[in-house]
Amino acid sequence: MDYSPVWISLKITLVATGCSFFLGIFAARWRMGYRGNFGWLADGIIVLPLALPPTVVGLMLLLIFGSNSPVGMLFSTMSLLFTWRAAALASFVVSFPLMYLTTRAAFQQIDPILIDSARLEGLNEWNILWRAFVPLAWNGIAAGTTLAFVRGLGEFGATLMIAGNIPGKTQTMPLAIYSSVEAGDTATAIVFAVVNISISICALLLVSFFEKKRG
Repeated sequence: MDYSPVWISLKITLVATGCSFFLGIFAARWRMGYRGNFGWLADGIIVLPLALPPTVVGLMLLLIFGSNSPVGMLFSTMSLLFTWRAAALASFVVSFPLMYLTTRAAFQQIDPILIDSARLEGLNEWNILWRAFVPLAWNGIAAGTTLAFVRGLGEFGATLMIAGNIPGKTQTMPLAIYSSVEAGDTATAIVFAVVNISISICALLLVSFFEKKRG
């Protein structure tokens, strides 16, 4: 049995989750301080992948990063489409809203007086982010990271559209499950499903464990 979909899934999901972690923190912090009239538009764009079918998200990514698009031309030397990087991009796009929403909600629970006190101590905004916002909102950030990881691990539709289902290259566990069922190999599909479920449960339990210790 070929277990490459497991390792491909983990590589893709870890890269996507790492991007979601840092960009989610930065985006949530920016949104907290933004006082303009278009905050609702930014929220709508960020959260939109949650409201759309994954195949629609994949089609949008395909149009944006296709070889005939301006963005796609910039990535022409990277061969982005139908590579593991494309799968990581799809995983990131569909999982990022969960990281952003959870982190932003956690930041909103922080007492503004604590942030003002940090400024009075002479800390700049960068230090305030990493020495005040992140520690105080860590439980929410950890929950958002876990949700993003689990969502990215189970991504199917957008990945299929932009990265394809190439064994040993872009075939993740959800894609391997689909291919196995389509080929009548239910046993292999069950194995990958159990592995996927087990990794997701372990991730959720790990976060619960650390939250309990911090509490």
